[in-house]
Amino acid sequence: MILGMDFKKFLMVVLAGIALSACATQKKAGMMAGDVYTGSDTVEYLATGVKDRVFFATNKSTLTTASRDTLRKQAAWMRKKKDLKFTIEGHADERGTREYNLALGERRANAVKDYLMTYGINGSRLSVISYGKERPVNSGSSPLAWSQNRRSVTVKAD
Repeated sequence: MILGMDFKKFLMVVLAGIALSACATQKKAGMMAGDVYTGSDTVEYLATGVKDRVFFATNKSTLTTASRDTLRKQAAWMRKKKDLKFTIEGHADERGTREYNLALGERRANAVKDYLMTYGINGSRLSVISYGKERPVNSGSSPLAWSQNRRSVTVKAD
């Protein structure tokens, strides 16, 4: 009988753990892993399913087809929020010198800014900053980590 009670308690703990972990990892509809928007309009922004970041090839600052699609969606959302300003953060992977990666991050952020401006976003609403390799989202040293760190992220300016 005691063994039966312990098993029931054990089973309840396991089921509760599974239920809690499912709640903790549930994503907003349309969002991908790593999609984050920091700002006071977070809930509304996430509900649109618009990603906040675009990715780049190694040593490149040219926008891919997927990046341009994401940026068109960002621009459409930004046009609805005329009172908000944004900072475009440029990032690089760990390879290369600090100076090279800061310059590359700036080129990436400026490429995003220029593209958003072609879709009607006033340049005075967009600022650019480069973090180079200083703020990786994946601290690993692998092709996967590098691809995740070669990015530009659009955030609401303070």
